[in-house]
Amino acid sequence: MGLNGKTVVLGVTGSIAAYKAAELASQLTQAGVRVEVIMTAAATEFVTPLTFRNITGRPVVTKMFDLASEYSVEHVALAQAADVVVIAPATADIIARIAAGIADGMLCCTVLATKAPVIVAPAMHAGMYENQVTQDNLAKLKARGFTIVGPDYGRLASGGTGLGRLVDINEILGAIRQVLDRSRDLAGRRIVVTAGGTQEPVDPVRCLTNRSSGKMGYALAEAARDRGAQVVLVSAPSALPKPAGMDVMNVDTAQEMYGAVKKAVAKADALIMAAAVADYRPRKVSKSKIKRERASGLTLELERTPDILVEVKGKFLRVGFAAESENLVANARGKLERKRLDLIIANDITAKDSGIGADTNQVVIIDRKGKVEKLHLLPKREVADRILDRVAQFLGKK
Repeated sequence: MGLNGKTVVLGVTGSIAAYKAAELASQLTQAGVRVEVIMTAAATEFVTPLTFRNITGRPVVTKMFDLASEYSVEHVALAQAADVVVIAPATADIIARIAAGIADGMLCCTVLATKAPVIVAPAMHAGMYENQVTQDNLAKLKARGFTIVGPDYGRLASGGTGLGRLVDINEILGAIRQVLDRSRDLAGRRIVVTAGGTQEPVDPVRCLTNRSSGKMGYALAEAARDRGAQVVLVSAPSALPKPAGMDVMNVDTAQEMYGAVKKAVAKADALIMAAAVADYRPRKVSKSKIKRERASGLTLELERTPDILVEVKGKFLRVGFAAESENLVANARGKLERKRLDLIIANDITAKDSGIGADTNQVVIIDRKGKVEKLHLLPKREVADRILDRVAQFLGKK
């Protein structure tokens, strides 16, 4: 997909790197993009609005109630017009304000009001970027689906070197193209996603379960929704809030999940089994609480639960997950072949900050054609989009 005819809202904030935003605006304009620039008051101390007006041929918004702007009366109009919002450079201040939901300026209001994807390119002193407050704020934005580009390591305005330079303009342009390419690529598709860890009762109080938080499955469901899909989320117990804009089916056990998935995939284009489904359940469930004071030890007789990916039939794309502690790729390939999957997502559960319970994940994506793609450690929402990139490729256009 080209950029011609798209509308990019470019937010420029008070960083010495603001001058680079003029080059970004120039390249976008030359590519046929309608560039609407919003400048914070601090940004105008580094570059004048006249620079961007001459480059884009469009009025530049600098105030919430600028009577010279066509957007002055309805300040959410820019939010509705945007195909993508890009904040470059993004200071620690604007990142904090957006993360906190503060709407005290035109740029913050636009970001809060838009349904378009948002790209943030941080630029600041290394100490400010590395501060835990800034890192927490960026993590919040990533979890909400924002795309974070950079920063780079290099010489800073302070004269020192560190991580905080605005990334190369070509990298920002690449991120814009990637976001626009995939923004609605699942429109018209029905995607069923499972999430969380099932709970198999032992008695009215206790159960057999696992440490799955549901974060990966929820990230996949939300990302698929944002890309235009009709999503059904089949969720085992999870502490995560119910996501909006999709059908949510809550289940407890593997058997209940099997029944819900079997019903949900009737008209599905893809099934993504991100849930951690128990392989075994107690053969008999005690009707009363098992007392600790039993004279002898407790023995549980277990039986297999349904293998949902194998037993649910239908003509839809099948995506499985493999949580492994050894021989990651080999074990994942074996699972892909045994279950006749189209894609399998493998992750090493022994790796730091990856997999169960973490906000980040490092996975290997393997498809039925043998292609292996190893991803770096990424936020789970970004991993979700990378997985859905492959799902969209398999499904093609509808």
